Amino acid sequence: MTIEKKARIIAVLIFCLTSPILYSQTCKVRNATLENGRATYIEAFEYDYVDKKPEFPGGGKSLIKFINSTREYPIEAYEMGIEGRVTCAFIVNCDGKISNIQVLRGVEPSLNHEAMRIVSAMPQWIPGELNNEPVPVRVVCCIPFSK
Repeated sequence: MTIEKKARIIAVLIFCLTSPILYSQTCKVRNATLENGRATYIEAFEYDYVDKKPEFPGGGKSLIKFINSTREYPIEAYEMGIEGRVTCAFIVNCDGKISNIQVLRGVEPSLNHEAMRIVSAMPQWIPGELNNEPVPVRVVCCIPFSK
């Protein structure tokens, strides 16, 4: 192997190891369906792969307080004794706004709908960052329902 080839390999390795975008984990999230039936996607970073994670205003305790004060247990589900945790995913955009809300693991349709309503009612978050720049980040959150 020539010296030039070794130098080229070393340069590529250094670039790959020092470029956070290359080793940062991203995912594509369905954004919309066009008139022709084709889906559009946005790319967001996974929660564990950003330098600064997105944060609910006031932190985790404020998030729990918000969920508990906003949640309205659907009457029929409550009377039937249906309980559980609805796992939702959403994107915290560069401006802190929430988008692309989806249920990853549901319990029952009325509870799933209520969980999505709660997430959509959330105030702007403090956005996540990579290399001191705001980036869209996918967040997973559980909304509990218990009698």
